[in-house]
Amino acid sequence: MTSKEKCLTICKLLSDKKAGNIVYIDVAQKTSLCDYFLVCSGRSSTQVKALAENLEEKLKKDYDETPRRVEGVRDGRWAVLDYADVIVHIFNDEARDFYNLERLWEDGKNIVRYED
Repeated sequence: MTSKEKCLTICKLLSDKKAGNIVYIDVAQKTSLCDYFLVCSGRSSTQVKALAENLEEKLKKDYDETPRRVEGVRDGRWAVLDYADVIVHIFNDEARDFYNLERLWEDGKNIVRYED
């Protein structure tokens, strides 16, 4: 699976579970960390946790993809799942507004709002 395919698969899985405001940012030319940052929102800490846990479970079961690292799921404010070439950030609305990660990485051409 290419980085772009993985990113779109993750977008679809998150969308299926009602994640909000899903965007992905092509950062391949800006950093060696990954190819894509994916950012989405959950309406509550419970939904943030559920989105992260479901994503981890589905990617393992259906694609044999496991994250290199997972952080923040238990707190439910900001969960990060590192899938090497795609790093997924799942925020509650307050944390997303505060950190505004999209602003740090976008150059006007590299950010895409995911729509089903």
